[in-house]
Amino acid sequence: MRFVMKKDYYDNIRLFKYRSTFFWYLALVIGCFLLPLVLDEYITSIISLICMYSIATIGLMLLTGYGGQVSMGHAAFLGIGAYTSAILTSKGLPFLLAMPAAGLLTGLVGIFIGLPALRLTGLYLAIATMGFGFIVEEIIVRWEGLTNGNMGMIVDPPSIFGFWFDTETRFYYLSLILLILFILMARNILRSPTGRALIAIRDSEVAAQAMGISMLKYKTMAFAISSFFTGISGSLYAHKLTFINPESFTIIVSIEFLAMIIIGGLGSIHGAIYGTTFVLFLPQVIVMTKDYMPKYIADQTGLPAALYGLMIVLFILFEPMGIYRWWLKTKFYFEMFPLYKKDTFKRERKYVKAVRQ
Repeated sequence: MRFVMKKDYYDNIRLFKYRSTFFWYLALVIGCFLLPLVLDEYITSIISLICMYSIATIGLMLLTGYGGQVSMGHAAFLGIGAYTSAILTSKGLPFLLAMPAAGLLTGLVGIFIGLPALRLTGLYLAIATMGFGFIVEEIIVRWEGLTNGNMGMIVDPPSIFGFWFDTETRFYYLSLILLILFILMARNILRSPTGRALIAIRDSEVAAQAMGISMLKYKTMAFAISSFFTGISGSLYAHKLTFINPESFTIIVSIEFLAMIIIGGLGSIHGAIYGTTFVLFLPQVIVMTKDYMPKYIADQTGLPAALYGLMIVLFILFEPMGIYRWWLKTKFYFEMFPLYKKDTFKRERKYVKAVRQ
């Protein structure tokens, strides 16, 4: 177990707690870049989807996990980003400009959603954002002159300076690089006064206001940043699938986003990636294990959705910190070995019960 003597305020907000941590993350990044050499195109395609969705879940984590604001309308932000990028590239704008434009427009919409949401919290905020999702879905369907309605839009693969990302391996590298950049961006936001203000608002709005934190400024900023991340993810989504329609941005997608951050672990950038990986690989696991299930269960069409709901319930009841807590336990075990005690992370049930009463 290592301890760091902190002599300055900036020691508390360093990007890497230990110097060796940087080299471990560097090794992880190098390993990710080498993955396409050992994996087939199908698995590479799934991992690129994980990278793409992780950008959106990191944005939602900043809003919900760190800011304490529940959103059920992130599928709408994903759709705005996807359609904006698709429309702009169809008009001849390069992908390198269309993608950030999609993020900025989505962020602007997020500001307008964040303003009325200032008076709402908890379940009421979730219902309001869910209504926003239905509105955006209806606009996409009805505005046929721009979005082509239910017929959908065909989108070209992304191209940067004439280099086309038209294969699974090339798109994987594009999504991986963008994911790394947005992870660093999110980490720097959390290290800044903005990130600390969001955490203070999540823990106690009354205490945050007493310290002089502006609810108007930081709640609106949280929605803007979160929607910007999701808009960039939507742009990648459109150009990866090369076809989008309103059915791709329903309330089910918003629920999946929430499932990802809850299962991964609220209040953790790692948790956003863990949860995205778990949820996207879950259908593949179901397909591989269907032959071993009873026939009346394997034939159910709503099996993945039912498992999503079951996983959320189980994680909330038995592992509120999600998969990220498993990672903390594993890391702590190796740091403390052989002095690790198995009851280190055990919750005291009597204490929890007393607090709930």
